[in-house]
Amino acid sequence: MTAKRRASLPPGVVPDAPSTLIATWFRVGLMRPAPGTWGSMAALPIGYILAVAGGSLAVLAGAIVIFALGMWASRRMIKSLDGTSQTHDQPSIVVDEVAGQLLALTTAGASPFLFVLAFVFFRLFDIVKPWPISFVDRRTPGAWGVMLDDVIAGLFAAVLVLASAVAIRSYV
Repeated sequence: MTAKRRASLPPGVVPDAPSTLIATWFRVGLMRPAPGTWGSMAALPIGYILAVAGGSLAVLAGAIVIFALGMWASRRMIKSLDGTSQTHDQPSIVVDEVAGQLLALTTAGASPFLFVLAFVFFRLFDIVKPWPISFVDRRTPGAWGVMLDDVIAGLFAAVLVLASAVAIRSYV
C-alpha cells in the first residue's frame, strides 16, 4: 500500500486553526496530486447522506452552509498568507470544491449513477472553466473569487445532471 502524498501549507497559515481546517476541508486539500479532485470526492458521502435524509433541498442547504463557511475560512486563509501566495485560489483550499460539488449533486437524488455523472460534470467544468466560470475565476478577487467559480461550475453540472436524468427516464 502506498501512502498518499501530502503538500505542506504555505508559510503564515496556522495548520490547526478552524479556518484552515475548513478551507482545506480537514486537510483533504493537502492531498496530492489533484487536491481539487480529492475535495470533490470528499463531498460525495456528505451529499449522499443529505440526499437520503432530506432530498435535494437538504443537499442544497448543505451547499449553502458550506459556501458560507467557505467564504469565512477562505477569507481568513488568504489573509494569513499575507501576500506570499501567487494566486488568490491557493490549491490547498478545497472547501470551494465541496460546496460546488454539493450543488452539482442537488439534481442527482440518491442515484449512484447520477452521483458519478455529477462528479464528472463538476470536475470537467471546474478544470476546463468555460465562460463565465473562467471570467469569474480571473476577475473576482479574494474569497469570492475562490468560491464563486466553483459555485457556477456546480450549477452548470447540476443542469447537465438534470438533463441526463430526464433523458435517461425518457428512454427507460
